Amino acid sequence: MDFSVKKLASDAGVFFSRAVQFTQENLGQAEKTELDAHFENLLTRADNTKNWTEKILRQTEVLLQPSPSARVEEFLYEKLDRKIPSRVTTAELLGQYMTEAANDFGPSTPYGQTLIKVGETQKHLGTAERDFIHSSSINFLTPLRNFLEGDWKTISKERRILQNRRLDLDACKARLKKAKAAEAKAAALPDFQETRPRNYILSASASALWSDEVDKAEHELRVAQTEFDRQAEVTRLLLEGISSTHVNHLRCLHEFAEAQATYFAQSYQYMVDLQKQLGRFPAPVVGNTDPASPPLSTSPPPATLPVLQVASSNPGEVPLNPVEVPPPVSGTRKARVLYDYEAADSKELSLSADELITVYSLPGLDPDWLIGERGNKKGKVPVTYLELLS
Repeated sequence: MDFSVKKLASDAGVFFSRAVQFTQENLGQAEKTELDAHFENLLTRADNTKNWTEKILRQTEVLLQPSPSARVEEFLYEKLDRKIPSRVTTAELLGQYMTEAANDFGPSTPYGQTLIKVGETQKHLGTAERDFIHSSSINFLTPLRNFLEGDWKTISKERRILQNRRLDLDACKARLKKAKAAEAKAAALPDFQETRPRNYILSASASALWSDEVDKAEHELRVAQTEFDRQAEVTRLLLEGISSTHVNHLRCLHEFAEAQATYFAQSYQYMVDLQKQLGRFPAPVVGNTDPASPPLSTSPPPATLPVLQVASSNPGEVPLNPVEVPPPVSGTRKARVLYDYEAADSKELSLSADELITVYSLPGLDPDWLIGERGNKKGKVPVTYLELLS
């Protein structure tokens, strides 16, 4: 019990001494031991690494999981050391709804067939997204969290200890300075003309007392300097380890970029395949398919694009290569390209977003396609990639 009380009193005294030293430093009333420039640069780099790692980590979490409530739930599962339940991605859920709608409307109808195809593509996109999230969480987010929750906490702890050691060292320097000043004052030559010799005895006793205080202060200063130097070296080694952290994060960043590139490449390929599948579907039949109902009006819809009449031995036969047919003399329209498009074969024309091309139709050509011309190049282009201009 006595030992605990003494230790508590000693700790309180040390804390009070540090508080006084810290306050006097802020008020400019005490000297402060400055660290060398290299050490200060290491501290700055470590702080920047910590701050930017936190920002990158948080924003990557938002990228992978936009829902705040889902992120909170995952955080709680992680803190409770429990497995995070598997979630259906939004694309997978959309694909599921489209498939169910197709079964309800009729999978053999044009709309039902399209819903099934688009729904399957959405499911593939959701699976690719799930793989990307899983890979990024393991190869990118986990190393960043490990640094913040492991290495950085160790660095912060050692920096706090170094700060306390510095305060102790500066406090010892201040005590030694005061003791030496008092010793010099007490050691001033006494007045031997003094009629009362007791003053001389008191002066000599005070000088000896302050001499002992100086010796004690010098011993405490040597101990404090040794502890400060040892702690500074420990902290320096940890701060220099930030370079290894950067190398590790660089490798993780490469893996994240690779996973993201794979995800987007898969998504692009899925959408290209879907676009080709949709281009092969017959045009939807507008009207009532019930044979008991009277037929609707068969008046043709107004033409939106000029149709080039092509001479052929068999009426209605489409040329094998429609891009070899010359364009109509008049009546073509301009169109603005909405998205980039890569031609699948020599009969198609590659497109770049925002460019203007000339388009027209051919008899028997799939309604989802037009013939596009750009300079001396022409080929089939998908209608969904164009904005027809008046």
